[in-house]
Amino acid sequence: MSVRSEPAVDAGGGPPTGRLHVAVGTAPLDVAFHESVVADAAAGAVVSFQGVVRDHDHGRSVLRLEYEGHPSAADVLREVAAEIAADPDVHAVAVSHRLGPLEIGDVALVAAVSTAHRAAAFAACARLVDEVKARLPVWKRQLFADGTEEWVNCP
Repeated sequence: MSVRSEPAVDAGGGPPTGRLHVAVGTAPLDVAFHESVVADAAAGAVVSFQGVVRDHDHGRSVLRLEYEGHPSAADVLREVAAEIAADPDVHAVAVSHRLGPLEIGDVALVAAVSTAHRAAAFAACARLVDEVKARLPVWKRQLFADGTEEWVNCP
């Protein structure tokens, strides 16, 4: 069950503009693109985060992951991003989550935030990532080297 199969674009349907860019899709994610989306002449700080598929989890060797998302994932991601963007210190927010099969080293989540000062940018980006992890209806299937698998954050 995937939310989108086309390249990640603004959840509103057009190119990213202004204070907010949100995408859920199968296309590879690019942190530099997200940083460019939040660039602002008034911003003295741009903080970005990329969640990368690692080769282990709790002492077990991971071969690859698969992400599946609920059809509401883009709407939930937009809500979370809008909450962060509503902070008066925040100039712009860009966040995307990838779905489908991912290999070790692939980027699964990118978040970028711009503010006037670094402390506010770090805090806003951390809040954004924490809220996405807590609220986004996307589930991870981990495939282990021993042939077993595990669903994470799956109801």
